[in-house]
Amino acid sequence: MKEPSKILVIRFSSIGDIIYTTPVVRCLKNRFPDAEIHFLTKSAFKYIYQNNPYLTKLHLLEPKLRDTIKAIKAEDFDLIVDLHNNLRTSIIKFALQIPALTYKKERIKKWLALKFKWTKLIPNKHLVDRYLEAVKPIGVVNDGKPVDYFFAESYQLDQYLPLSHQSGFVAFIIGATHNTKRLPNHKIIEICKGILQPIVLIGGSDVKVNGDLIKDAIGEKIVNLCGTINLDKSIFILSKSLKVIGFDTGLTHISGAFNKPLVSIWGGTTPELLGVQPYHISNSYMVGVDLPCRPCSKFGLEKCPLGHFKCMENIPSDLVVNYINS
Repeated sequence: MKEPSKILVIRFSSIGDIIYTTPVVRCLKNRFPDAEIHFLTKSAFKYIYQNNPYLTKLHLLEPKLRDTIKAIKAEDFDLIVDLHNNLRTSIIKFALQIPALTYKKERIKKWLALKFKWTKLIPNKHLVDRYLEAVKPIGVVNDGKPVDYFFAESYQLDQYLPLSHQSGFVAFIIGATHNTKRLPNHKIIEICKGILQPIVLIGGSDVKVNGDLIKDAIGEKIVNLCGTINLDKSIFILSKSLKVIGFDTGLTHISGAFNKPLVSIWGGTTPELLGVQPYHISNSYMVGVDLPCRPCSKFGLEKCPLGHFKCMENIPSDLVVNYINS
């Protein structure tokens, strides 16, 4: 394969999966500094790359795939790096008829690991390293640095936090796409009561009411920013925290860009199945309960399929509190 001069990297979704592509884009640029690096994703996730200095151009998936294919054909790429590996990316590769490097998803092994709890089938390798295996044939190597996130603009803490929280706080990400990834409110309250520092709750509008309930139960130690600021500002708040607590959700994975001490709490999903353990964070702690029913899904469910929700109800709050207070 000749040295590429214009590379298209593809990953459509979701937040966590896309944030873990950022080391690949950076390492591609390190390996081919004169090449153009382009990225194709869904519009909902454009904020992850729209300020990335390693990227030449960001492309957004059109509602009709043929429109996307027409647009990227006009760019005259000489290499595709497919980090999604699904039907749409296969159609794109077939339509462009140019060299392509493709991430191996291990679909059958993941299905067996989920169905029969044969988790040892899954290689003990982070998703970033599995992505990077796709570009190994062209001499791209891991630079050993964390994920990247670049802000759209400059912010100041006093725009969002009272004076009581500006000199130091713990960020608690209380949202997640699916309920089996979230601690129940009473468990979050239990943890927050034991934490000595001020706490800022981070999440979307879907957990704003949850945040209000938690604040009402604890008082002025809590600032609830859920649903009141956009994602870029939420990530800025994470970047200024002393420590972070979060679930298996995009914001938790993005927080790794700032190397903050992290407690990640795992319910119905497991980091081993997806290879999304904290990445290049010097101080991190994963909390989960060993149960025969875990993991119950790859990406989370709306409710516990067995009705007991022990994976979250049995999380030892004192372990989280002690780590944060240490």
